[in-house]
Amino acid sequence: MTKVKVGVIGSGFIAELHLYAYKRVYGLDAQVAAVVSRGDHVVDFARKHRIAKTYRNYRELLADKDIDVVDICTPPSLHAEMIVECMRAGKHVICEKPFTGYFGRLDDKTPIGRHVAKSVMYERVMEEMTETRAAIRTSGKLFMYAEDWVYAPAVMKTAEILRATKDKILFMKAEESHSGSHAAHAAQWAMTGGGSLIRMGCHPLSAVIYLKQVEAAARGEKITVADVTADVGNVAACLSAEERRYIKADPIDVEDWGMLTLTFSDGTKSTIFSGDMIMGGVRNLVETYTSGGSLFANITPNNHMTTYLTDETKLGDVYITEKVDRKTGWQFVCLEEEWTRGYLQEIQDFMECVAFGRQPLSDVDLAFETMKVNYAGYWSAEEGRRISL
Repeated sequence: MTKVKVGVIGSGFIAELHLYAYKRVYGLDAQVAAVVSRGDHVVDFARKHRIAKTYRNYRELLADKDIDVVDICTPPSLHAEMIVECMRAGKHVICEKPFTGYFGRLDDKTPIGRHVAKSVMYERVMEEMTETRAAIRTSGKLFMYAEDWVYAPAVMKTAEILRATKDKILFMKAEESHSGSHAAHAAQWAMTGGGSLIRMGCHPLSAVIYLKQVEAAARGEKITVADVTADVGNVAACLSAEERRYIKADPIDVEDWGMLTLTFSDGTKSTIFSGDMIMGGVRNLVETYTSGGSLFANITPNNHMTTYLTDETKLGDVYITEKVDRKTGWQFVCLEEEWTRGYLQEIQDFMECVAFGRQPLSDVDLAFETMKVNYAGYWSAEEGRRISL
């Protein structure tokens, strides 16, 4: 059986999701052979997942000749540098979203989200992404963009139907929202490269770009994003501390609400929404309206299982779904989030790509286009005008 050895950089939330998926790869032997993280947590992480090797510096991992592919599960400010170094070391690369972003330079006034012009951010992100993509293409190694929405079963079924019908997508609306991140770094532009639009909105944005590519391939057309308009805000800033007790987000210089409108080169449209103050769990939705019908991809919440329960104390460790603040009342139970959201299918595709030498569904071009549109959106919102790409 073909064997693929993986080294993971990072031992946090997203690394846990990826480890869950690696254990369920079938048809080949995918082994997570090493993990690197700066904190002591890496020892417990390795013990929990039975990973033989631990490192504290990722360059030590790159020197490990047993490793075939490196899975980057770090904060986004580290992504671009790590991608290039991993590829120069002869490793295939999986990189968690977002591809990159603007995280500040030495002469920037802080906090950068309030003081650096978004047009400048766009220009510098485009420069960095162009250099990174060039390094990827000349390396001879695979780059796999960990955009799980492309692999979510509901989105994959939407793509299958589009290929079969060859219908024209006229309009899409898509969303990822929840009640805010617990992570302190999510409040700072210098750590995350933006707010809700970059942390969450990149998922539905990648999905709609991907589905338009599927449509274009099915119809023998070439379709690109032509124009972007956007608006952002801090809608929860008006609340007192008592009023916002269920909202986890507490932005410093990033948005907690954002909306993008895309105009494609064929004249069709899409809207993307994200918010850090939405109650009731995570909303992961893509609605696709075509010349032949309507397709609603309700990733979460969905009605695989619904419950009405009355006693919180009896439920103990029973898991309902991410970002709900209670288990009682009516609930939409997510039976297996890793499958529903596409993490299992994503890692399966990536391991097959490494083993058999083919390109992934989610690649560097999708990563590039997503960030390009996201930062054009920030530019549009700041200047109050349409940005042509």
